[in-house]
Formats: sequence, structure tokens, C-alpha cells
Amino acid sequence: MQQNDARILRGAALVAAPVGVVATVVSAVLAGEKGLVGGLVAIAVVAVFFAFGSWVLMTMTEDRPQIAMAAGMLVYALQILMIGVFVVVFKDTTLFNGKAFGLSLLATALSWVGGQVKQSLTSRMLYVDPVPSAPPAD
Repeated sequence: MQQNDARILRGAALVAAPVGVVATVVSAVLAGEKGLVGGLVAIAVVAVFFAFGSWVLMTMTEDRPQIAMAAGMLVYALQILMIGVFVVVFKDTTLFNGKAFGLSLLATALSWVGGQVKQSLTSRMLYVDPVPSAPPAD
């Protein structure tokens, strides 16, 4: 993992974590124990799907930066699809409050993406590799 990629991943997590905690606390206050469980499950789903997606994207583009946009769109679409599958599979569960889960998931996922965008825009990344085009003179 490149240094810039790790910084973006860490920045996204640092923005999403407090939002997820606040959403979980609000869920617990409004929906009780099932709201707490829903909020915790939402944080786990966002952490797993988005961190894994970021790792996949970093791995795909490490040696081929020219595919970054296409790979990013593919990974993001798959993340949303997998979260959608998770929501559909657990829509009638009694393990947690569905509304608390959904709202916590939405808040945490949006803050993760916002953290990625903020970190990407404010990081100082080189657009080209600083490799000399000519060998050094003897």
C-alpha cells in the first residue's frame, strides 16, 4: 500500500468513526437495545465493505494508475451493491432495529466517502513518478 493510499484510508476512517459512534448513540437512545445493535452492525458493515473496497482499489491501481477512474467506479458500484444485498437479506430481521441500522449506515457511509474526498483533495500527491527520463551522466 502506498503512503498516499494509507493516508486516504486513515482519513476516511477518522471522519466516519465519530459519525458512526454518534449515530449509534442516537439509535440507542431512540430505539433502545435493538437500535444500539443496529448502529453497531451499520458501523461494522461500512468499515468492512468500504475498507475492503479501498484496499481492492489500491491493489488494482498500484501498478496501473491509468485505470484508476474505471476501477474506482467499479469498486464503488460493487460496494453499494453488496450493502444493498446485506440490507435485503436482513430486512425482516429481529436482531436489530432496521431504521436505526439504515440511518446509521447512511450517515456512516456518507461520512466515509466525504472523508475520502476531503483527504484526496487536501493530500499532496504527485501526478507523475519523479523518475529521470535520461540516465545520469558519468
